[in-house]
Amino acid sequence: MVRISKPLTVLALLFCLSGRSWAQAEYQPTVPSVSDAAAQASDHTSLADKKPADDTPTLKVRQERIDRTIRLGPGDLLQISVYGAPDLMTEGRVNTAGNITMPLIGSVHVAGLSTDQTQQLIAAKLREGGLVVDPHVNVFAKEYANGGVAVLGEVQKPGIYTLPGERTLFDAISTAGGTTNRAGRAVTITHPSEPKPLIVDLDYANPSKSLAANVEVFPGDTVVVSRAGVVYVVGAVNHPAGFVMDNNERLTVLQAVALAGGTKVTSSLKNTKILRTTPDGIQEIPIPLNKILEAKAEDPPLKAEDVLFVPNSPGKVAAITGAQAAISVATGLAIYRP
Repeated sequence: MVRISKPLTVLALLFCLSGRSWAQAEYQPTVPSVSDAAAQASDHTSLADKKPADDTPTLKVRQERIDRTIRLGPGDLLQISVYGAPDLMTEGRVNTAGNITMPLIGSVHVAGLSTDQTQQLIAAKLREGGLVVDPHVNVFAKEYANGGVAVLGEVQKPGIYTLPGERTLFDAISTAGGTTNRAGRAVTITHPSEPKPLIVDLDYANPSKSLAANVEVFPGDTVVVSRAGVVYVVGAVNHPAGFVMDNNERLTVLQAVALAGGTKVTSSLKNTKILRTTPDGIQEIPIPLNKILEAKAEDPPLKAEDVLFVPNSPGKVAAITGAQAAISVATGLAIYRP
């Protein structure tokens, strides 16, 4: 009789149990939990719905970028300070040679450099001369002499203007004489170093939004004030004229007719049409004005430079002319009857 020691028996039993557990783990299908499935679905959705980031710079990023790209030149007014060394504070203009003079280090050529590069150059000269061990230099351009702002579009006096001190959009527009009566809401601001222009919305009806649109402009910027669209209403209306689409907002046929003082009694409402300029020429779009007035047809929107033509009705004109003639004859007979 073979006797098996107790420790060997325990080991054998543990081996069998571990083998059984391994087999169950090997052949048992993996069922993901509800939370795992939801997480996977969420990850899949986030990847599918991921959109490319918009590289349009925010106002703050745009300002930081442009500050780094502006180059100093003759006539620029600089304020230079060194932390912990108030005696080195300097304020002056860059001379015609492109230099600025500082205490202890003398003339420094800064033309063609950005403010960041100028800070590094002055700090290096202070270290080389053993004047300051670890200089922290700050250069602030208070005024750019040669950096004009071009203000174009629907302004009274388009041109290039040099604005002293800090510049804002309203300052630029005001310097150009303000906007014309055909100015739209959209204003485009472009800087040579920025690939995408900044477009702001001048919401004249909302003062808070207008103030938020008063962004800073920089030397070299081009400001273009857009033109609002105009719609022309002609024909058998009481006040034919061209009407500005305020702030390029939606203007329908009925609204345009109302601006023109309504139609005349001789108008042919069913023969009204829109004359629209297209790349292929003038397009005529029939408009059932009689049904629109009765709310039996849709009131279509107009586009900028559309011409809404309300013709006269020959029958109505003849009837009214005949009635007027009959009244004149009757009145004459009544006056001159013997």
